Amino acid sequence: MSIPRKAGVFGMGISTGSFGEQVAAMIRLGSAHRSSYVCCVNVHMCMEARADPEFMAVVNGADIATADGMPILYSLNRFNNLKQERVAGNDLMPAVMAAAEEQGLSVFLHGGQPHVLEKIVQRAAVDFPKLKIAGTWSPPFRPTSSQEREEEVDRIVASGAHIVLVRLGCPKQERWMASMKGRVPAVMLGVGGAFLLYAGVDKRAPRWMRKASLEWLYRLALEPRRLWKRYILTNTAFIWMVFGEIWKPRAKKSKGD
Repeated sequence: MSIPRKAGVFGMGISTGSFGEQVAAMIRLGSAHRSSYVCCVNVHMCMEARADPEFMAVVNGADIATADGMPILYSLNRFNNLKQERVAGNDLMPAVMAAAEEQGLSVFLHGGQPHVLEKIVQRAAVDFPKLKIAGTWSPPFRPTSSQEREEEVDRIVASGAHIVLVRLGCPKQERWMASMKGRVPAVMLGVGGAFLLYAGVDKRAPRWMRKASLEWLYRLALEPRRLWKRYILTNTAFIWMVFGEIWKPRAKKSKGD
């Protein structure tokens, strides 16, 4: 089965191809009930992977790894001479649901709080009236037991879902999807905060801020206590990493001189 090729950046393989091509690939995986998973890569995920080789293997084990964050997209394009477009989880969720409705595929919602799941189902019934929601599940916030994980597998398998939209937070959702590959006969998409946006619980940054790579600043202003460490410290470390890559060719050239 054809899936998008990947290009390397900071040790990660990021899928290439247009937004539509990547959505189509996910739909093909779901239609075939192929056990697979999709990571939407942003700066937070990148830095988590750089700090943890095991998690890096999880990200690189994804069948599709999209350029979710603008800084990741910028780096991917600059260091690979590409013109890749952004494939963000916030945009993927409604696009995949629309494509699933068109193709007659069913969707399972895994993660998030019950009231958020309820709002998603209610909105989807209006936006995509023919879309089948195979099931929903709000896992406990504590670590789950082996028996509970088996029950999760059984629940999704019994639902017959083609696509599983996952919201457990990074890196938990990516680890969960990797552990379920080969067990859950569906394509799993780690879309994170897209659940809250689609449910209307959160608001997205204005388009101009997204294009200017300032979506993080918008979210930081909304939740400073929860996000300050992730965005201030993590983004600063990422910026230094980017500059380090930019300076490498110059350093080599200087040595050659």
